[in-house]
Amino acid sequence: MKKVRSAKILSVVLALLMIFSAMSMTVSAEAETKTAKNIILMIGDGMGENSIEWTKATYKTDLVVDALPIKGYSKTNSYSGTTDSAAGGTALSSGKHAFNRNLGMLSIKMGDYYIDLGTYVNTCEVAKSLGKKAGVVTSDSNSGATPSAFSVHASDRGLAEEITNQQLSGNLDLLWAKSNELVTKEIAEENGWSFVDSIEGIRALNGDKHSFGAFTGSIEYDYNDGSFVPLSELTELAIEKLDNEKGFFLMVEGAHIDKNNHKNNSEGMMKSMLEFDRAIKKALDFAEEDGNTVVIVTADHETGGIKKNSDGTFEYTKTGHSSTNVPLRVYGADDFISNGDVVVNYDISRYTAKKLGYTEKYPVFVFNSDFIIDFFKSLFKA
Repeated sequence: MKKVRSAKILSVVLALLMIFSAMSMTVSAEAETKTAKNIILMIGDGMGENSIEWTKATYKTDLVVDALPIKGYSKTNSYSGTTDSAAGGTALSSGKHAFNRNLGMLSIKMGDYYIDLGTYVNTCEVAKSLGKKAGVVTSDSNSGATPSAFSVHASDRGLAEEITNQQLSGNLDLLWAKSNELVTKEIAEENGWSFVDSIEGIRALNGDKHSFGAFTGSIEYDYNDGSFVPLSELTELAIEKLDNEKGFFLMVEGAHIDKNNHKNNSEGMMKSMLEFDRAIKKALDFAEEDGNTVVIVTADHETGGIKKNSDGTFEYTKTGHSSTNVPLRVYGADDFISNGDVVVNYDISRYTAKKLGYTEKYPVFVFNSDFIIDFFKSLFKA
């Protein structure tokens, strides 16, 4: 028992050190940053550089992602080492590392028990605090790790019901995703949302009421069976709904690059990559016309350990995530990175907050003073 308790105490001490580090970090004030009215963050889940290159080589085509003028890379490791999508999404949304499975907060697991140390303020919350609109669009379910990192604070990515309830009580202007079968039209409307489950329903939306999209069809890629909900069209419509005088922040996730890489399904990965690239084009088209919109394209991590061989062919080397640096592409701003730069993933969120006009310390960590009580409760559960 003593060894177990000693290990737990050490874990809490290490976590506290991380807290103090989180509380002390701020957005750099070394140079003035010209704010942008709108920022669109495109996350290709599991998209490594070789996901892009394999797709280009197979389809013998250029991709729009390569049209973004500034090309760098992002480091993706979390406090747990090689990141999962929850901690990766948290870094991209909240400006600070977390443990794997954490969503928008810092929480340590003691056996089957979690000690919640505090929450991070995410980019959607930053945008709303500035009077801007904020939205999340994904090909995953609404309680998937990446959309959840931008919309809730939860100790574990598996808490689908808790995550969904937080989303329903939140103030996003839109959250469009594949249905996780927990939200019906009645439940959405009871919580003040317009409910949509089709492209036609989205087109018919009017007014400022926030909208919850729960689609039953595939958002992965077109199966030619009539069930496909194009991520690219969702992106275009989301921009249309969010566009306003004060500006907006939009996160768009292409989730199935990752899901297919886990299966070593190169054909599915590449089709998902192509649809995600079409979504990037919709964002770039708007940004070019608008003139005051920044588009950032990156990934939460690489999946599949895709290797390019000396003969130009590609192959998978694993079914899980890797710690390989992922692409970071930028349009509409030259004050973040230069070509070839490598940054830590949380730098993207810190820059985004500053670019939106957030002038307070960032990342923002809201300390949970009850964690000591929770910690001692966990000792007695050992």
